[in-house]
Amino acid sequence: MQNNEIAALFNKAAATYDKQWERMAPIRDTIHLLMEAIFVELPENANILCVGAGTGAELIQLAQMFPSWTFTAVDPSEAMLAVCAQRLEELGLAERCTLHCGYLESLEPGGVFNAATALLVSQFLLDKTARIQFFESIAKRLLPGGFLVSSDLSADLDSPADLALMKVWFRVMKAGGLNQEDIEKMHAAYRNDVAVLPEADVRRIIELGGFEFPTVFFQSGLIRAWYSKKAHCLAAPTAEIL
Repeated sequence: MQNNEIAALFNKAAATYDKQWERMAPIRDTIHLLMEAIFVELPENANILCVGAGTGAELIQLAQMFPSWTFTAVDPSEAMLAVCAQRLEELGLAERCTLHCGYLESLEPGGVFNAATALLVSQFLLDKTARIQFFESIAKRLLPGGFLVSSDLSADLDSPADLALMKVWFRVMKAGGLNQEDIEKMHAAYRNDVAVLPEADVRRIIELGGFEFPTVFFQSGLIRAWYSKKAHCLAAPTAEIL
């Protein structure tokens, strides 16, 4: 998807986004639970970058769990960030959070963050080189040894096993309130508008983006989540194309 298409899509969905995906909350909450365990060794005054923060779900979870941390939330959707800002104000968390409307490249460069999150974000980059550069841009903003927690839709769309799993996945979506037309559109999007790749391909993209040993720590349906650390030496990742 193009940048303007992504922003328009989420601007339109912002008002009802959390309600629409409420049935999927157990998946989100489990990722957050495990993410807390990954980040627990960060310093008491850690500074966290949340890329594609949306309405602020992971930011709020981490801010409540770690009351001395500070956060920068980046998202191209002004409407999604408006929902996030309102939630932060209501919960008394706004003073520790900076909201940046735009894409990651428009954020001031420099390694100032102890960790970053990018949950269900990189999948919207269809070009593999652009996807590598996305992770490289995160790595460049992390301090040495900084953590990354990322998640994306991941499957081998040519594998009979993963195609069978996809049928179950769409049943879950339908039970969550999506109608048949929405399901059919989503099914087509997984082929054309969202880069749903096998786990090994996503792991390699993260590595080429400047991270060491991306490790799957969660899978539910088609969602996988990885954690990794910024590599000691950032090479030129786009020199190798998958």
